[in-house]
Amino acid sequence: MPTHRIVLATANPGKIRELRSLLPPNVEVVSAPALGIRLPPETGETFVENALLKARVAAQESGLIALADDSGLEVDALGGRPGVHSARYAGEHAVDAQNIARLLRELRDVPLSQRTARFRAVVAIVAPDGREAIFEGTIEGYIAEKPRGRGGFGYDPVFIPCGHDRTFAEMTLEEKNRLSHRAQALQRAVPILLDWLGCTGQAADTDDSS
Repeated sequence: MPTHRIVLATANPGKIRELRSLLPPNVEVVSAPALGIRLPPETGETFVENALLKARVAAQESGLIALADDSGLEVDALGGRPGVHSARYAGEHAVDAQNIARLLRELRDVPLSQRTARFRAVVAIVAPDGREAIFEGTIEGYIAEKPRGRGGFGYDPVFIPCGHDRTFAEMTLEEKNRLSHRAQALQRAVPILLDWLGCTGQAADTDDSS
């Protein structure tokens, strides 16, 4: 089976693992940092703007089709925060544990029934010739009262998807990929990606992630 190469416009190791697991096996994924590409700051006001910012730079500098995602957590009791600021909610250089700690402090007096939230993801594909495509995915759920589980990344230890009693961090990667916002967006993106790579008709082994 011929191998096609794309650049993944992220330095986040969790996203790299997750997105690689969702792409078909005939697509070789190389991260932007591995190619010496410095990704731009996420200065956009929406997930779409941020995903396109990263994908455009990666495509231009690598000469490869680039894929980027931007995603975040929207909590209803907080008016949709942290939203596009999810990765920096506790500060510009905050780590996951600090972001989660701030979120739980702000929800301290909010009952479980009112801790509804959703993960939203946007996947952007940009080709060196200027073609662009956008795909979105959303998963509804609620915020747990304390972190649970050791898997995943970001807010996974406190996000419980609707219809389940475990957080994303308590699930295996395969279980999460059958539900997640990013898996939904990528599942929608894969047919276009394969078409642009010239491998239309080759099955994408994405674990039925939509």
